[in-house]
Amino acid sequence: MFDFFWNLGSFILALGILVTVHEYGHFWVARKAGVKVLRFSIGFGKPLLKWHDKYNTEYVIAAIPLGGYVKMLDERVDEVPANQRHLSFNAKSVQARIAIVAAGPMANFLFAIFALAVMYMVGVQTIKPVVGSVVEGSRAEQAGIMPTQQIIKIGDDDISNWQDATFSLMSHLGDKSVAVTLRNENYQQTVQTLNLDGWKLDQQDVPPLSSLGIVPFRPQATLVIAAITKNSAAEQANLQVNDVILAVNGETMTSWQQLVNLITQSANKSLQFSVKRQDSIKTITVTPKSRVVSNGIEQGFLGVAPVVEQWPDDFVETRHYGPLDSIVLGTKETWRLITLSFDMIGNLITGQVSVKNLSGPVGIAVGAGTSVSYGLVAFLSFLALISVNLGVFNLLPLPVLDGGHLMYYIIELFRKKPVSEKTQEFGFKVGALLLIFLTCFALFNDVSRL
Repeated sequence: MFDFFWNLGSFILALGILVTVHEYGHFWVARKAGVKVLRFSIGFGKPLLKWHDKYNTEYVIAAIPLGGYVKMLDERVDEVPANQRHLSFNAKSVQARIAIVAAGPMANFLFAIFALAVMYMVGVQTIKPVVGSVVEGSRAEQAGIMPTQQIIKIGDDDISNWQDATFSLMSHLGDKSVAVTLRNENYQQTVQTLNLDGWKLDQQDVPPLSSLGIVPFRPQATLVIAAITKNSAAEQANLQVNDVILAVNGETMTSWQQLVNLITQSANKSLQFSVKRQDSIKTITVTPKSRVVSNGIEQGFLGVAPVVEQWPDDFVETRHYGPLDSIVLGTKETWRLITLSFDMIGNLITGQVSVKNLSGPVGIAVGAGTSVSYGLVAFLSFLALISVNLGVFNLLPLPVLDGGHLMYYIIELFRKKPVSEKTQEFGFKVGALLLIFLTCFALFNDVSRL
């Protein structure tokens, strides 16, 4: 229950920040263009808080925190007194209307630069992209990629961490192959060709690296219990933190993965655990509980987390940057996220990426909660990513989105006359239906992941 409210609060905080930024973009440019703004609302529904400024603009914080809007004086919506027609949105030039509509997504992109710049100034902890293992028979193994090698380049992209590697690989979706530059422990470099022909992200929740057979290096999990979930099978059996698991049903445990494999196959089955507690050996009967995973398979669940070995000193690096360098890096990273987002939309259309990978509000809420729990740097990175996605999504040429309005205004710019009201109304209906369908599908994906 705590996780639910933590994720919900984090979601409201993140969405509130990003919606405010987006709508403020529209608001600021509208004011500069001489349009009268009637209302600036964060959220929908019943107002929880409202006030007015000297221009008689009403500011609202509403009860449903799933978006926001800027209401402008517009003759197409309300009657406008003759003495105020020059202040209405529809009375402005098509160039001014384009600027006002485009300002929302642009504000999201500028905010991403700001958030990333602050992140770089605070300090970014990076983990070297060292290969831990390679899946047998995978594309990575066929390319000659080996454990302990560090990925330093993919194509023309320099790679300094696993996020770089993931984004670079995703940008090569649809390519026949890509060159991967690797460095071994003796600093000798090799270039291997990774076959990408026919590679697709067509499985739900399978990361790009995993689908290619690359398993990042991670410190080993020990057989020492670090934490126990409340009301779990482990707690009910009186397992304790710092217990060392030696054997199960007489079988000696040599790795955490061996224990996990045994537990997942033992739902509702009694197991005899041999554990070392301080200076004594105890035998404890444990019955793992049952839970159903996303593919409908029943698995055993113990409810413990292991003590994990420390990262090697030379694997983790924290980098701090000055203000100017941070802005430059933030701009470059934002541009990379924008281009990657458009690439992913194209790959969804062509089928290179499965629609099963779409996430909705629940997925965003979980991501927000996780990033907040990791600290300021992780939350800033998450905000930048979602801000870019929000900006890109709003630029899609669906008539109910900013991109749809821009499409109509650009057509008007070239035709020298507006698109007919009948055509616009039809487009809005189609766009609304498509948006509802996408939202429902994303929510279905979210629920299937729970």
